Amino acid sequence: QVHMVESGGGLVQAGGSLRLSCSVPGIVFSRTTMGWYRQAPGKQRELVAYITQYGATYYAASVKGRFTISRDNAKSTVYLQMNSLKPEDTAVYYCNLFPFRPDSWGQGTQVTVSS
Repeated sequence: QVHMVESGGGLVQAGGSLRLSCSVPGIVFSRTTMGWYRQAPGKQRELVAYITQYGATYYAASVKGRFTISRDNAKSTVYLQMNSLKPEDTAVYYCNLFPFRPDSWGQGTQVTVSS
């Protein structure tokens, strides 16, 4: 089991920005592919983005060009910079390994985008 600690969510108007952080102590972070996921009300959890140990990135089509995933191996932290937010980005955002570990979901951080 890996313990994730997400933070940085909040309420923002459409077009605004937020930066999410996820601290992941206790693993060899620098060798781990990390992902951000989200779950909107009434919908299944979905992959938003991931970043490999080499810095290669992947983005879901719905966020490409607006979100940026990054990592700081010295701090064992992964970030998600979210710009040009839309109401449909409203969800609880989680980080986890990629592929995810079912036993390692944290509490998530709520992002609410008002129109």
